[in-house]
Amino acid sequence: MSSNNTQQEEAKAKTREQVKNEAAKTREQVKQERREKREKAQNRRVRVRILPIWLRIVIIAGLICLSTLAGAAVGYSMMGNGKVMDIFKSSTWTHIIDLVEKE
Repeated sequence: MSSNNTQQEEAKAKTREQVKNEAAKTREQVKQERREKREKAQNRRVRVRILPIWLRIVIIAGLICLSTLAGAAVGYSMMGNGKVMDIFKSSTWTHIIDLVEKE
């Protein structure tokens, strides 16, 4: 019986050592992976935005307004035989809206 208990204790001790060794290897592997990730991050080029996103949105909204006014000016003056500055009068827009909503 005592030899059987001794063998079991030796087997448990070997198992514990194996688990410790595997854990140590795993820790080293994790450390190595972290080092590699850090090196990759340092080697990576950092992208700097020249224009922030909010400024891009403002610029695009402004361009849309500008193109709408330009289209109205071209359409009203060239195709409608009106004056370019008339597109800024409210009476012109009420007249256009009345034509569109004609009953």
